[in-house]
Amino acid sequence: MRSFILICCLLAAVQCVHAQIGQRFGNMGGGGGASMQKDTGKHTHEPDTITISYRRLGEPTDYRLDSSLADFTDSYLRVPATYMFLGNTGAPARNLLFTPFMKPGFDAGYHTFDVYGFNHENARIYTTTKPYSELRYLVGSQQEQHIGVLHTQNRTDRFNFGFEYNKKYAPGFFRSQATNHDIYRVTGRFNSKNKRYNAYLSYFYNKFNNGENGGIRGGDSILDNPTYSQRKTVDVNLGNYSATSSGLFTTTLPVKTTNKQSGFMFVQQYDWGKGDTIHVNDTTDYYKFDPFFRVQYTFKVDNDGLEYLDGQPDTFFYANKYNWGFNGDTIRARHEWRNISNDISLIQFPIRGNQGHFISAGARYESIRGTFLDANISFSNLVLHGEYRNKTRNQKWDLQAKGEFYLTGQNAGDYNITGMLSRYLNETLGNVHLLFSNTNREASYIYKYFSSTYDSWYNNSLGKENTTLLQFSADNRKLKYNLAVNYYLMENYTYFSNYYTSAQAPALFNLLQVVLNKHFKYKKYNWYAEFAFQQVHGDGRINVPAFWTRHRLAYETKLFNNLNLMTGIEAKYNTSYYADDYSPVIGQFVYQTTQRIKYYAPDLAAFVHFRIKSLSAFIRGENLNTFFATNNFAGPAYPYNNFTFRLGLRWWFIN
Repeated sequence: MRSFILICCLLAAVQCVHAQIGQRFGNMGGGGGASMQKDTGKHTHEPDTITISYRRLGEPTDYRLDSSLADFTDSYLRVPATYMFLGNTGAPARNLLFTPFMKPGFDAGYHTFDVYGFNHENARIYTTTKPYSELRYLVGSQQEQHIGVLHTQNRTDRFNFGFEYNKKYAPGFFRSQATNHDIYRVTGRFNSKNKRYNAYLSYFYNKFNNGENGGIRGGDSILDNPTYSQRKTVDVNLGNYSATSSGLFTTTLPVKTTNKQSGFMFVQQYDWGKGDTIHVNDTTDYYKFDPFFRVQYTFKVDNDGLEYLDGQPDTFFYANKYNWGFNGDTIRARHEWRNISNDISLIQFPIRGNQGHFISAGARYESIRGTFLDANISFSNLVLHGEYRNKTRNQKWDLQAKGEFYLTGQNAGDYNITGMLSRYLNETLGNVHLLFSNTNREASYIYKYFSSTYDSWYNNSLGKENTTLLQFSADNRKLKYNLAVNYYLMENYTYFSNYYTSAQAPALFNLLQVVLNKHFKYKKYNWYAEFAFQQVHGDGRINVPAFWTRHRLAYETKLFNNLNLMTGIEAKYNTSYYADDYSPVIGQFVYQTTQRIKYYAPDLAAFVHFRIKSLSAFIRGENLNTFFATNNFAGPAYPYNNFTFRLGLRWWFIN
């Protein structure tokens, strides 16, 4: 009832402002892939238009906001379709297309919620000519609700700030599996009047609350028993007999994992170069400054913590999975990490006016501290790094060579070297991309040590992981396809062999991965086809489906001059494989070869997506396959939800 009232209020607010803002977004019309205007660099604009773009930190590329209707999963939920999650929305997730962790240096190892959260790498530094706001609200079956708020504005040409908040709440269909996430981000950009000094701010805070039920009891066949048509009656391994109280803002879970991540980064730059005053018109002059040398200082503080709590533990589950003999007292585990780093870099720009062409060299000092239930640890690292980048002004060539090396400290000997070459050939052949990357790194700390109130385990025998990636990719807008071929070569790959024991692959192995996306169009009928093939050679100790595919068959049209409509069906499928199990206490996926997971039928969804000027709506019926087949499983004992209805709204405001 509360959800219905909230939707009505939101729709009423949209109707009140719709007449005022509708004309301002006229330039966003067109097909499902329309986006904002590109920033031209000028500072005079018509009153009914907006120029907005953003950049990633350290990346000299302008990006536009995505107003597409085509991919609900990626553009609205912001979770790639290739990700699987443990049945319920917001639950621990991993990519079905194998993506090894290839960052050298210290890593705590908590990544099962990364796809939902913010970080410094995906921070958006905006530039906009007018204040811009975006609101998102989704309501679904079982009281699922998502709320999203985005606001950014330039106070002057010299200062911009952005704020974003996401709320993800999903009680789920099964016992003790509710998720309730709060995700925040603040960004800022400032440059001095003479444009010699620049500063950038990135702050994020992710709080992930996940109910742990250890999977269902009774096997796959229990879901076909009409006695359990109401899924809350199916017995689960954890929290089975405990009361669960969940709501949008308050959730009480009998067994839960809490993962808190936060980060603060402040970048300061001072440039030497040459400035010119550009005459725009009779009343407007624009000062342009081109740097040729820059000193950059970066201060960063990152925190990452995991806590597991079970107040009424199930003796059989823990004895069976963790080999614990205990008296049923509360089980608790808590690991907290803080990493403080200071970085100084020197940057040279060889060609005036092209900040995409630079040479940089620098050093970073890291101070890391870990806090556990019964112990603390601290250590440090000294890192050297450098980069050469040449992104030509005609946008045809992009060349990059970069590397970092851990000179001394806990992670001494870790390194990464990367080389990339990209070339735009022509409209017919599109863009081709070549990449080489090699990373040598210590295994994440979760594989070396973990403690709880019942037990602690250590593994001091792990060698450094070494991973090489060779990639070829092609992007062709005219023929509407994307192709990527990835070849991984891995040594000392680290994994969990059971619920609490880590190990490394016994030998060098490789993995071939081919991913193809193709858009077919006939009049107003569209077919979005996605294919992925993966093959492991050697004793890899990784679980991946050999074949994954997704298809969207849609009818797209424009009605009444301002209604963009997309309606159709979506199907997703992957071949059977030994899907990873999941260890709740340590919050990690676990390698297993005893139970194959298969799709009883493709995941099916029917949808109607439309946009009227500044308002977009996504109406979807998902998991239609559960009407005629058993629920598909994400992993052993973790079924996906039943049929789900979802209504998602997104609208934009120019203030």
